[in-house]
Amino acid sequence: MAKIIAIANQKGGVGKTTTSINLAACLAEMNKRVLLIDMDSQGNTTSGFGLDKNNIEDTTYEVLTGEVDVEEAIIHLDEFFDGLYLIPANRNLAGAEIELITQENMQHILKNTLMPIRDDYDFILLDCPPALGMLTVNAMTAADAVLVPIQCEFYALDGLSQLIYTINLIQKNLNPDLHIEGVVFTMFDARTNLSLQVVENVKDNLKYSIYKTIIPRNVRLAEAPSHGLPINLYDKRSSGAEAYHLLAEEVIENSEME
Repeated sequence: MAKIIAIANQKGGVGKTTTSINLAACLAEMNKRVLLIDMDSQGNTTSGFGLDKNNIEDTTYEVLTGEVDVEEAIIHLDEFFDGLYLIPANRNLAGAEIELITQENMQHILKNTLMPIRDDYDFILLDCPPALGMLTVNAMTAADAVLVPIQCEFYALDGLSQLIYTINLIQKNLNPDLHIEGVVFTMFDARTNLSLQVVENVKDNLKYSIYKTIIPRNVRLAEAPSHGLPINLYDKRSSGAEAYHLLAEEVIENSEME
């Protein structure tokens, strides 16, 4: 049965989508079967794999509203890796926030949708939107764990308490098995004292586990989405590719220990 990981932080620009794309690709390269679900109406995860998000008919929106079965929306990204699959998203998903509120058992829609296909994958990754709305609640209700990317900047801890509060509420009321898988630092610049200070500050103030792997600020990592490629195919020798490989190894190791 797949381990479901929500990649979440309501703060924008912290590396959620970069982490979703590259973690999924690195897990698939390690012969894991991975389904990545784009839960963000911006559709950046979808376009990050070179897909034209505006010309895709069956997306996360159609799955959540029950217009299509989940199997119909899954795209096999076998041009990248044989074990890599995607449910894409586009701007239609913005309407789901309102439409889901009118549905019965609305917080469990994604969880119930994924139940028939959980045995088909090793990992299901959910790229959450930068907000704590109904889409993120659905993702966390369906997930086993939350992976939280944090940018190495001065306001890194801003908003994190609200995210943790939301996770605790979902644990209490909707998904008692949910836990924080870990925090991963992104956009780390070893040349600045600030990045080092942020890492130390978060380690001192956060009681949750922190991944040993730190994702560096890397030009090749920033370029890869514009070429529609994950970093391990765009430049496998880059520091960004090496970091996401190490993160994938940690994620696999954590899942095997559970």
